[in-house]
Amino acid sequence: MQRLLLHWALSALALWIVSRIVPGFIVTDAVTALIASLVIGFVNATIGFVIKVITLPLSIMTLGLFWFVINAFMIEFASGLIPGFAVQNFASAFWGGIVLCLVNVVLKVLLLPTEL
Repeated sequence: MQRLLLHWALSALALWIVSRIVPGFIVTDAVTALIASLVIGFVNATIGFVIKVITLPLSIMTLGLFWFVINAFMIEFASGLIPGFAVQNFASAFWGGIVLCLVNVVLKVLLLPTEL
């Protein structure tokens, strides 16, 4: 349970960092970042999973690059559900998704203890 909460906090921190780096990617406060990270995770695990399975042939043809487009749509969808979290256009969602992935990886490699 503690590890799950740490992942959640790091995802929220990554979302806040992305909002400071990517223009048009707006997170107003820490509570919004926490809620947005939960909603983005839920949307990606449900709707995002179904869409990725349906578009698998296209993703194979583009060597997985189409998943960045799907992630951008999922981020835009999540931003419509959460007050205080906004994505101004598709380009902000696209680049925000890429930066969010990279920041998440870096934070988790640096701050999470390794598995024994």
